[in-house]
Amino acid sequence: MTSQERTEHLTLPGVLTAGQAAETVAAILAVQRDSGAIPWFRGHHLDPWDHTEAAMALDAAGHHEAAARAYDWLARHQNGDGSWYAAYHDGEADRPTDLTRETNFCAYIAVGVWHHYLSTGDDTFLDRMWPVVYAAVEFVLRLQQPGGQIGWKREADGTPVTDALLTGSSSIHQALRCALALAETREDPQPDWELATGALAHAIAHHEDRFLDKSRYSMDWYYPVLGGAVTGAAAKKRIESRWDEFVVPGLGARCVVPNPWVTGGESCELALTLWAMGESDRAVDILRDIAHLRAEDGLYWTGYVFEGDRAVWPQELTTWTAGSLLLAVAALGGHEATTAVFGGDRLPPGLRPDCCG
Repeated sequence: MTSQERTEHLTLPGVLTAGQAAETVAAILAVQRDSGAIPWFRGHHLDPWDHTEAAMALDAAGHHEAAARAYDWLARHQNGDGSWYAAYHDGEADRPTDLTRETNFCAYIAVGVWHHYLSTGDDTFLDRMWPVVYAAVEFVLRLQQPGGQIGWKREADGTPVTDALLTGSSSIHQALRCALALAETREDPQPDWELATGALAHAIAHHEDRFLDKSRYSMDWYYPVLGGAVTGAAAKKRIESRWDEFVVPGLGARCVVPNPWVTGGESCELALTLWAMGESDRAVDILRDIAHLRAEDGLYWTGYVFEGDRAVWPQELTTWTAGSLLLAVAALGGHEATTAVFGGDRLPPGLRPDCCG
């Protein structure tokens, strides 16, 4: 199968042709190391969350062996407590450069493993990765707070940081639901995970005061919806309430207000959010708006400053920006594994608390 045949389902008028999709996938593959590691770009660091996002894009494009190598990299580098470090150097035997361990980064492997399993049906892979996912989830849940929110990280010396991030916890909510789906597939029930997932969803949907105030960031705006904790009319109300603050017509979504800076990653995640809400037309519009971030090699610039110098900034072509775009297009194109992971309808919901406290 040619690279273009692998990516025919990733075509979207005004966003990607089959040839462009093939270029983007090839560019991610060119950055991936023989070890399976996928750094932001050659010479930069790797973090576990963005590494997984890029691996998911490779699965969406049919490059399952390359994606499996990325997950095997995670399995080999997992710490004894189930975590990963926040950053690893590219090219120096994957040496860690940031010894903190972020819960959001560690949880995301459950999303990637479930996506790979749905993409391939590979039971051997699932058997190999289940202990890895299990240990990662247990690490994360040891930092869950009485109010349901998940503490941000452990410092290098092991000290827990119990303050919680709304974006991080929302991503963890999606990851826990994927972990529950994996547990169901293995017929290995995890009732404690179900309770933890429900408590987390309740905190996200009803108690934003339990999280650090990062409301200037667009991720805190859309991630409760993308992570599946806020749905239906509440999701619609949330997105509409700050649309004009964060969306710049013709350019994409801001990373943070009031800065005149649109970013590819946030724009693609917003498109995924809109698709999950059933608003595919608006999702496509957002993806078309960030065509100006595409580079000649098929990767995408991280962002663009649209006032003052009016320039690409920073000068980075990142695998995770390209990966997020491919995943958004895959969802809009009906790729089954991607729609299952980001649509949420087929994921276990967890057990919500009986009361509203």
